[in-house]
Amino acid sequence: MSFKTDIQIAREANKKPIQQIGAKLGIPEQELIPFGHDKAKVSQSFIRSLADRPDGKLILVTAINPTPAGEGKTTTTVGLGDGLNAIGKKAAIAIREASLGPNFGMKGGAAGGGYAQVVPMEDMNLHFTGDFHAITSAHNLLSAMIDNHIYWGNELGIDERRVTWKRVVDMNDRALRDIVVSLGGVANGFPRQTGFDITVASEVMAILCLADDLDDLRDRLGRIVVAYTRERKPITCRDIGADGAMTVLLKDAMQPNLVQTLENNPAFVHGGPFANIAHGCNSLIATRTALKLADYVVTEAGFGADLGAEKFMDIKCRKGGLAPSVVVLVATVRALKMNGGVAKADLAQPNVEAVEAGCANLGRHIENLKSFGVPVVVAINHFVTDTDAEIEAVKAYAEAQGSEAIVARHWAEGSKGITELATRVAEIADAGINHFAPLYPDDMGLFAKIETIAKRIYRADEVLADKKIRDQLRAWEAEGYGDLPICMAKTQYSFSTDPNLLGAPTGHSVPIREVRLSAGAGFIVVICGAIMTMPGLPSKPAAMSIGINEAGEVEGLF
Repeated sequence: MSFKTDIQIAREANKKPIQQIGAKLGIPEQELIPFGHDKAKVSQSFIRSLADRPDGKLILVTAINPTPAGEGKTTTTVGLGDGLNAIGKKAAIAIREASLGPNFGMKGGAAGGGYAQVVPMEDMNLHFTGDFHAITSAHNLLSAMIDNHIYWGNELGIDERRVTWKRVVDMNDRALRDIVVSLGGVANGFPRQTGFDITVASEVMAILCLADDLDDLRDRLGRIVVAYTRERKPITCRDIGADGAMTVLLKDAMQPNLVQTLENNPAFVHGGPFANIAHGCNSLIATRTALKLADYVVTEAGFGADLGAEKFMDIKCRKGGLAPSVVVLVATVRALKMNGGVAKADLAQPNVEAVEAGCANLGRHIENLKSFGVPVVVAINHFVTDTDAEIEAVKAYAEAQGSEAIVARHWAEGSKGITELATRVAEIADAGINHFAPLYPDDMGLFAKIETIAKRIYRADEVLADKKIRDQLRAWEAEGYGDLPICMAKTQYSFSTDPNLLGAPTGHSVPIREVRLSAGAGFIVVICGAIMTMPGLPSKPAAMSIGINEAGEVEGLF
């Protein structure tokens, strides 16, 4: 059997004008700001007009820990949205925008796959509507204004050794992790050591994805702590005077983007914080807008449930007053086999025993998700090499965990292949059996919150943090930041901080390398193990295979 490639399918899409997609949700044409014929932003004035409408049901799609075998979380999110519409429900999806870093690195595109895609695919994976460029510019404007303030006399008394605000670029570039700026003499300022993060790790990205509106955006930007004085007094973005100009740069980027699936169903694509180093969810304003306009909203949290879903529950839902009605946990037979010890080259060979062994990873995620008080359904994202015996093994395991597993063939069949899952998910959402609660209370101590995540979600025995880190956490508590949630930055490939430790490990330790205050976003970033906030490119990056063909079409991106 031969299948068309994702890019072939995307190019054959019968896209409708974006005004028709908006009309499905009742968005007037004049409230859409079009970017070409197939994408648009939804105006802030229209979003404000929705405030008194009731919310639809929120459905979260997450996954087991990612492996090179693939899980298909975004593909399932898109397919489920199409499936709900196919069974007569009014549904929309809400996902993140793609970063250029992984697109040109090793991950590739982020618009779904097969017959469950969001289009226009090339635009989504490249510059889209310019949101990431606006975030990069706003972030780096603040960086420039900090150095400029120091150059022109340093009225605030910033200790140049304690400037915490780095620069960003939306690209994987390990050479920029640690740099020295202002070399070249007096005219260029005062030399100091600093570095770059990738744009999707920027606090500005996190703020845009958690802000309610432009006023809240400016207030949050103003609260960003960028440096300290010699007396350890914090200096904020508002002190530097950059919050107004940054808000201007982000004015259009704050408006959610509307596009469509291959089946012409509405998709909000907005914001893009990484889930291994940031909070991993699309913007709160896009999710809220979708909930006001649709009866069911399918959204996604990045990477495995130990990262994306935990942050979705403990940060986004906590901050935004959201409560998911049901969680869909995506797994593939192939990925479970890898967790069971099978090499990638051997995944096509039937191996029920390896599937059963790998199900330990699935079971851990089911248990963790249920601890938030939300029902869980497992979606078995189907591959042609899956055998009936392997699928039955997953179903039996899920049932033994008090859940259920349903095969979904949306990649090959579109909405027709996921109607069973869509029907069951809608039934559970309508039943209202969720009793959502975050993992920990606001008033728990910061280190205790870290330990709670490490022990209850990762199943670690201990958290390793030296005195400097513990003292810093206590200092932030004394300064009034003790009620903030925790944003763990760790490898996505394992429950532990060792990417090679697959399955469901226990008895491991979680070493903390660094903690960062994101006062504007409203959380504490805890950097664990060897995780980097500026990724590097692999030995043969995807960029080497990307180009334009004779027809003027992009090749190699997907």
